[in-house]
Amino acid sequence: MKTILRLAICLLPFFVTPLVNCQSKMVNIKGGTYIPLYGRDSMTVTISDFKMDVYPVTNQQYVQFVKENPKWQRSKVKRLFAGANYLNDWKSDTELGKNKSVKGPITSISWFAANAYCECKGKRLPTIDEWEYVAMANKKMPDARKLKTYNEFILGWYEKPKTFNNDIGSTFKNYWNVYDLHGLVWEWTSDFNSVLISGESRKDVDNDSNLFCGSAAIGATDLMNYAAFMRYAIRGSLKAKYTMKNLGFRCVKDIKDEKI
Repeated sequence: MKTILRLAICLLPFFVTPLVNCQSKMVNIKGGTYIPLYGRDSMTVTISDFKMDVYPVTNQQYVQFVKENPKWQRSKVKRLFAGANYLNDWKSDTELGKNKSVKGPITSISWFAANAYCECKGKRLPTIDEWEYVAMANKKMPDARKLKTYNEFILGWYEKPKTFNNDIGSTFKNYWNVYDLHGLVWEWTSDFNSVLISGESRKDVDNDSNLFCGSAAIGATDLMNYAAFMRYAIRGSLKAKYTMKNLGFRCVKDIKDEKI
């Protein structure tokens, strides 16, 4: 019996590592331009080429992270960087709750924690515009926002509870080969509380309040932006130490001197 147990322990890395590598896979995103929610008429935002995680960060990956970085464990993290509900559904500092799947998206974490995780991996959180740019895509089109069925799918998900209990990859693979941007969890962005972009983009926006009330949706470039408005409203209500049971994240990485 002991011999079998030792053999199982020795073989464990061969089964676990491929899963982790699969979860950590990134794909190239070809940059371009798009009109965001806060855009008006011909105003566009330019996105540079970058890499994005295929899936949101998983429970398994985050367990490994807190083991290697104890200061982010539930009992050790400073409350300045994570609220009282941080990892509150875990059994202990390094053990998931009994109903948590290792392949499920990590949730109940703060922006500080998500940002630290990405930095630890040599990556970063996506900007709002990068996330929205990739999230425009359906299975076949880089921008499917004008399709009725696409918007119905997104808005329908917003009404569904507990999709955060599903495993990664449970939604469709989009044009960029990215999964789960819609239909699994909300996701942190690096500039979640900066709905307005500094610089030239501000000249076409009346004021900040226009983005957090009904007038933003009514004045949006297209009706499709109603779903985007809901995302901006959620982001605008957050603070960096907040946690939510349906809020996770994924990482991105800059592409320097590299052609897609």
